[in-house]
Amino acid sequence: MTTATALVDTRALLGLPDPAVVLRTACRTAAGRAHDPGLRAELTRIADTLGRPLQLAVAGAVGAGKSTLINAILGRPVAPADAGECTRVVTWYSYGPDDGLVVVERRHGAPVLRRLVDGRMPEDLGCPVAEVLRVRVLLDDPRLRVLTVIDTPGIDTVRAATEEATRRLLFGDDAAGHAQALVYVLRHLQRFDADVLAEFRALSGAAGMTAVDTAAVLSHVDRVPGGDPWPDAHRVAGRARAALRGVALDVAPVSGLLAETARCRLLGPAELTGLRALAALDDDLLDDLLLDLDDFTGHGAADLAADLAADLGDGPAAALDAALPAPVRAALTGRLHRYGIRVAVDLLRSRPDAGPDALHAALLAASGHDDGLGPAVDRFRRHAHRLTAHAAVARIRRLAARPARHPADRAAVAGLHRVVDADRRIATELRALALPAAGAAVARGELLLDGPMTDELMRMVREDDVAAQLGLPPTAGAGEVVARARAAAARWRAVADAAGRTVGGRRARDVLAVLESIADSLGGPAAPGPAPAPGGSPLDRGRLLALAAHPSVPQDDRDALTRLARSRTAHRAVGLRGATPDERRAAAAGLATRLRRLAAAPLPGPERATLHAVCDLYDRIAGPRPRETP
Repeated sequence: MTTATALVDTRALLGLPDPAVVLRTACRTAAGRAHDPGLRAELTRIADTLGRPLQLAVAGAVGAGKSTLINAILGRPVAPADAGECTRVVTWYSYGPDDGLVVVERRHGAPVLRRLVDGRMPEDLGCPVAEVLRVRVLLDDPRLRVLTVIDTPGIDTVRAATEEATRRLLFGDDAAGHAQALVYVLRHLQRFDADVLAEFRALSGAAGMTAVDTAAVLSHVDRVPGGDPWPDAHRVAGRARAALRGVALDVAPVSGLLAETARCRLLGPAELTGLRALAALDDDLLDDLLLDLDDFTGHGAADLAADLAADLGDGPAAALDAALPAPVRAALTGRLHRYGIRVAVDLLRSRPDAGPDALHAALLAASGHDDGLGPAVDRFRRHAHRLTAHAAVARIRRLAARPARHPADRAAVAGLHRVVDADRRIATELRALALPAAGAAVARGELLLDGPMTDELMRMVREDDVAAQLGLPPTAGAGEVVARARAAAARWRAVADAAGRTVGGRRARDVLAVLESIADSLGGPAAPGPAPAPGGSPLDRGRLLALAAHPSVPQDDRDALTRLARSRTAHRAVGLRGATPDERRAAAAGLATRLRRLAAAPLPGPERATLHAVCDLYDRIAGPRPRETP
């Protein structure tokens, strides 16, 4: 195997189905069996959500820069950055072929239709803000087919008494379960203190989010006094990552202002002319001009003109003033601030012929967008189906906790709950959720890990290809990947054994199964000789007998495994001769259910891989099981 083939998506490598499809089918089947109209409607809503784009909410304190970051994400200056009516309502930016249509959904009555004005939100929503449930902005952007971006009103503190109240505060009255991922925007601080940490934990927890679907962004990094803000920004981000370990998937520093300006290409010919004029000045005079941005933007225009005349003479000062009229100075300050102006000036001094493309590219690089915010949003987009399924599992569990009066309702919900039951191993069809489920268990305190193990799990959740998940470079070969996977499996086996039969233990065993499957799929089984089964796990006679001989295997299961090792046909594998197909399927389903209980036993890696292969074989003999697709 060449090094290039090591870059394989884990789900594709292990042949895992799309969990969103599995859950959607299960919810629709259960809804068809439900007796209570409310239960049926809730199951239908969950199923419908699994077929829609991931709903990513952007939240944070007032003035943190949420709307600026949303414009950077969209690449269009749509969201209003100034205080006004639109910043007080929940706004959804979603895909629609009628680009620019604004649908104002009211709490009562028909929606009000508006359109973007010069590409921006209209100031007049057509009804009082108190009547607005949410605003939907349709944009003809293919990226929004996968990801809907939700702009939320700014908050100062989270003091909601219940999760539902906080959800209403952030996402609207009927938004329970709507937001499936969260980007929380924090102002860049000189320190990441306990108050900020408590605010973040309160918001993400009350909104029903966990580490796997939450990212934090430190905005305004360009407002730090001094020259290059990035050394300080990276230090603060590092402290924030340590403080939010297991709570947020990542913490990204970014200059939201520069990212918006660059991604939306907000600098026109007048701003470029003004920047060229500034680039022609010497550093001392430029520093004087940018020392007080209020004076620079025109609040002290007379004093500024006098200072320029004293430094440059009346003629050059007049020429500079002509190239930098007050509206241009205000635009440069509002779109670049001091750090962005410096970045642009440095580019134009080194490349006097640089045009708008080069200028916006330099600003984008200086913003940190491509190193932080962009990858975080792209990760949510790539993992959209997995995250919607992960959110649906949480909703199904909450639904299953409610009492149901009618027997049909109890049976329908019980069948669904068996698929997502936290007290069981992750079902075969949902194994793609094993890593997100383990990350959520860490956030909830169910799976206790030290710092390095938490970082390892978050990396596995965050990355797509196998080498990156294991902390290896893209050039790593199959042998390196297999060795690293087996070393990680040994650590996770110790965690699973220590956690026992708790929820945390089951989630640790799910991670262990992923690592062992990676090693077996890329490098073959650890012991030489066995032939791989169709699912990629060993099923040869020697491995089956080794599993049967393990002290943790009860006698009945030992007999079944021995019989399987000696059988050549399906009816012999399940211990039935002359049985009907239905009888064989029922017997195989019973064996699969019984043998899965061994997953909690302290089995070595090869025996555990064999156990998974046996259960998969019996599942194939049994066919679709009612408990998994009710």
